[in-house]
Amino acid sequence: MAWLEVVSESGGRRHRVALCSLTALGLLLLGVLTYVPPLLVAYRSHGFWLKRSSYAEQPSVRFRHEVLLVGLMEGGDFVGWSSFPACNRLLGDRLRVPLVSAREEDSNQDGMMDLLNFRLELPLQATEQIVGIQLILTFTYQLQRMSTFVMQCMAFWQASSPLPGSKVFVSGDLKLHQRQPLSHTGLDSRYNVSVINGTSPFAQDYDLVNIVAAYQERNVTTILSGPGPIWVVGRAPDAPFVVQTTIHYPVELILYPLATRWL
Repeated sequence: MAWLEVVSESGGRRHRVALCSLTALGLLLLGVLTYVPPLLVAYRSHGFWLKRSSYAEQPSVRFRHEVLLVGLMEGGDFVGWSSFPACNRLLGDRLRVPLVSAREEDSNQDGMMDLLNFRLELPLQATEQIVGIQLILTFTYQLQRMSTFVMQCMAFWQASSPLPGSKVFVSGDLKLHQRQPLSHTGLDSRYNVSVINGTSPFAQDYDLVNIVAAYQERNVTTILSGPGPIWVVGRAPDAPFVVQTTIHYPVELILYPLATRWL
C-alpha cells in the first residue's frame, strides 16, 4: 500500500497516512483550494495589476460650420457645394449654392451643447435627379475632466437609392473611437488640425476618399453611429433636395493608462 508522509519531527519520528485515506483526500483538497482559486481570479481579471482604466465624461463639442456635400445624380454625374471658396471654384458648373441652417441645442441647460440640427436645401434643375448624398460636417471636440484633449473631427455619412429622392434624413451619435488610451497628464492637441484643407487649390484635397483615408490614420477619431438613413422619394421639378440630420453629442467612456508606481 502506498503511504503519504504528512509530518516529520526533528527526532526522526514520521507520521504517514495511506493515500486512499480521508486525511490524504483532505490534504489534496486543501492544496487545490490554495492554488487554483487565485489562478482563476488572475485569469479572469487579466492580471492583478490593471494597466488602464476608464471614466465617463460629457465632451464639449461645437460645430465648426464646415461642410462638404456631394450629390450623386442619375447618369453618373454629380453636383456639390462646400463652405470652402477654393473648393467651390473647382466645382465650376457643378456648384449648387444651397440654403443652410444649423442650430446647436443645450437640452439639459448644463452649459454644454447636446446636439446639432442641420438642414440643407440643395437647388436643382428640373431635369436633375439625386440618387445619392455624401456629407462631411466638422466639429471641435474637447475633453477636460481627466484627459485634457482637443481635436478637430468630423461626422461623415452617405446615403443612396436606386430611386431619385426628394429628401434624406439621418440621426445619430457622434461617438468617440479610441485606438489607444488618452494621456491623463498634459495637453493632447496632436489632432487639433483641420480635417479638410480648405485653403488648398488642389482637387485631391477635397476628394472624399482622400479625406476619409487621412482621417482614419488617426488613433483618436469620431464616427457617426445610428440607424440607417431615411430616403424619401417624389421631388417636385422646382423643389430642392433636402438634407436633414440630427447629431447628438453623448457622454463618452474615456480610456486612459494608469500610472505605474514602484514601491
